[in-house]
Amino acid sequence: MRVVVGQGSCGVATGARKTAAEFEKQIADKGLGIDVTVTGCVGTCYLEPIVDVYEDNGDMTRYVKVQPENVEKIVDEHLAGGKKVEEQAIDDIDKEFVTKQERIVLRNCGIINPENIDEYIAVDGYKAIEKALTMKPEEVIEEMKASGLRGRGGAGFPTWFKWNAAKASPGNEKYLVCNADEGDPGAFMDRSVLEGDPHSLLEGMIIGGYAMGASEGIIYCRAEYPLAIKRLEIAMEQAREKGFLGKNIFDSGFDFDIRIKAGAGAFVCGEETALIASLEGERGMPRLKPPFPAAKGYWQKPTDINNVETLANVPWIIYNGGAAFAKYGTEKSPGTKVFALAGKIKKGGLVEVPMGMTIRDVIFGIGGGIKNDREFKAVQMGGPSGGCVPADLADTPVTYEDITKTGAIVGSGGMIVMDEDTCMVDMARYFLNFTRDESCGKCNYCRIGTKRMLEILERITEGKGEDGDIEKLEELAIKIKEGSLCGLGQTAPNPVLTTIKYFRNEYEDHIYNKTCTAKSCKALIQYKITDTCKGCTLCARNCPVDAIEGNVKELHKIDQDKCIKCGKCMDHCKFDAIIKE
Repeated sequence: MRVVVGQGSCGVATGARKTAAEFEKQIADKGLGIDVTVTGCVGTCYLEPIVDVYEDNGDMTRYVKVQPENVEKIVDEHLAGGKKVEEQAIDDIDKEFVTKQERIVLRNCGIINPENIDEYIAVDGYKAIEKALTMKPEEVIEEMKASGLRGRGGAGFPTWFKWNAAKASPGNEKYLVCNADEGDPGAFMDRSVLEGDPHSLLEGMIIGGYAMGASEGIIYCRAEYPLAIKRLEIAMEQAREKGFLGKNIFDSGFDFDIRIKAGAGAFVCGEETALIASLEGERGMPRLKPPFPAAKGYWQKPTDINNVETLANVPWIIYNGGAAFAKYGTEKSPGTKVFALAGKIKKGGLVEVPMGMTIRDVIFGIGGGIKNDREFKAVQMGGPSGGCVPADLADTPVTYEDITKTGAIVGSGGMIVMDEDTCMVDMARYFLNFTRDESCGKCNYCRIGTKRMLEILERITEGKGEDGDIEKLEELAIKIKEGSLCGLGQTAPNPVLTTIKYFRNEYEDHIYNKTCTAKSCKALIQYKITDTCKGCTLCARNCPVDAIEGNVKELHKIDQDKCIKCGKCMDHCKFDAIIKE
């Protein structure tokens, strides 16, 4: 028997380390001699901390939301007594979160110990590179072509084409760079792979390096991912000790090693030429293309850049064959895609599904639907570079082509779900504020245009919108898209354009009626106490600015001049006597 505690960042944030420490203490105190090990995130972030108990025969019981105070009962009744603690164990409904998926990238996450290479080897780890080294580089690229794998970082460019371009470029010194600078708000796919299955990335990079003729790989990982960097370093050291990384891999004569560069976290460094500039010690700013990195990239040498999810697919594809991967998904968007479900959704976390599944199936079939059973309004796809897809387009298949038609993009895979209480104008303002802050400033249209768009959106959400503001936003958006050098500026207006396209009435309500349809924008709402008030004084006692007056057992009143619209009065009212208008 062994105990495995999920310790990805989501688990750690909810107390998994304390839970693991308590298991170790209880097991030691009771002399049970059971190992307590670590794993990454299985994807069910909404159930963390997660503890899996494996029997000697391989059977597993999964316990969820396990805090230190729950540990003793599990140890006494299950580990010592052999009886499952039913109330803490996962039920069949929650098991469906995982069983409805097709897991290729996430195949090992939440199952193996990411800090133990032997567990990766036990699930056929490093067999793909062993197989690849018996093939010619051209044959490896052909297998990738057969798979149809497209880049999972945003643009969806064919992976085989980039590898082949770098291979065909003259020169003996070539580089393969992994873009692990995951910067989209609400996106955490790459982080979970790095923390839960770092060897799959390393193996994918080694195969890519062999195919294109590179001898060095670089992982550009955001510095805000310390746990990911730590586990990558452990994995790299173990791979070198086994001879899978470094000189003469599998006695083939092929040399390839990898190093990590911790990035400063600039969103623009997700653009490949800006990333290269940062690697070279320069400010992260995009460069004109052509030449493309495949011809002149890092230090002007041929360079291929893929993101984490793309490369984590590679070992599975080479080991199982490109045709096996292409069976999933659609003809033009084959394979699976990992999505991060966040926002107003019941089951937030990571899912991996075949391309072509509808947005509705992902959000409701796997994610459980909208939190508190509110009405589904929209989903932001593709992060700040994407756009809002409204509820009436929820049956849109998740493919590169179909999502692009809506005005959004698949992007790296973030899905931020919104309910009826979300103001779409304010949502557009939030994303524009992000891209304005993250602009490198190189292009006038991006640097100044996003600022001017943000100023208009701020005025609208403050109730100061003017006739013609919508048209100004659309005009600026078109010019920013046309005049920007890189993808950040070219896609920055997307959240604004899609919210105007699908929710124009909300913009008009803000501008002409001075009302927020979702009752979200503070400048356009008021809290009022109705006649059902019992005078219990709870609202007045919890108001941080003493804006509520009234005697005990008498009708209270809110001073609108003092009210800061925090909503604490409504939260604490037990009689539903406070309304928001």
